[in-house]
Amino acid sequence: MYTQHLPHANPAFPMGFMPLAGTRQDCEDCARGERLGFQFEYAYQPIVDLHTRTVFAHEALVRGPAGEGAFSVLSQVTEANRYRFDQACRVKALKGASELGMAVPVSINFLPNAIYKPELCIRTTLEAARVHGFLVENIIFEVTEGERIKDGPWFAEILREYRRLGFRTAIDDFGAGYAGMKLLADFQPDLIKIDMDIIRNVDTNRARQVIVRNLVRLCEDMGIDVVAEGIETPAERDFLHDTGIRLMQGYLFARPAFRAMAQVDAAGFGAAPG
Repeated sequence: MYTQHLPHANPAFPMGFMPLAGTRQDCEDCARGERLGFQFEYAYQPIVDLHTRTVFAHEALVRGPAGEGAFSVLSQVTEANRYRFDQACRVKALKGASELGMAVPVSINFLPNAIYKPELCIRTTLEAARVHGFLVENIIFEVTEGERIKDGPWFAEILREYRRLGFRTAIDDFGAGYAGMKLLADFQPDLIKIDMDIIRNVDTNRARQVIVRNLVRLCEDMGIDVVAEGIETPAERDFLHDTGIRLMQGYLFARPAFRAMAQVDAAGFGAAPG
């Protein structure tokens, strides 16, 4: 999850700017952080399916080169390197997942404000998917609800192009900001991920329970899958499961693993039916 707002881009190409051509060399340059000015790595955290008791996907989480938190990386992103950073994130996340032998989808945060022309800016991602053996339908692009999207029609064009190519989309940290319902109505992603602040103590907090129940009903009507984030206790898990949520993520199941495949604690599934 990105935890701070980053500078915005104009949908038109800046003067003298050229998008990456999407070559194998571009992928290798992105993986090394060429012309970025700083280094970063990834940790991966599983999203589990409580019904099948399996891993549904892994979320790729930005970390510093020695495992430092995301802020240490995001604080170095500027308007000048934003596009390169977004491209490097995609390539490094797929490369790392491939090296770890992940056989399930990978969920990657992306910066819609770093995309100048979606059909061109996606070329390096497509090449990275080919090089590292990922089907496009096994790549989920997440945008946080808090990302300040100034140009709604432009963002919709990005999502349309990504869906046309077969990628899936998600709204991360849903409920953390004020734009969630508008994003849901305007863009209708494949998944929403309910923010951990709403999930915390949901088993005992009536207001949170009402919010979650209504979100689940709304998403069922719209054909959108729901992921509950930040689950730490069996009581939270059981309430969410009883409410109809099967996809979950949190320390109860596994902590993010830095440059490693996280091992899911089987006890985290509890007695939920398989």
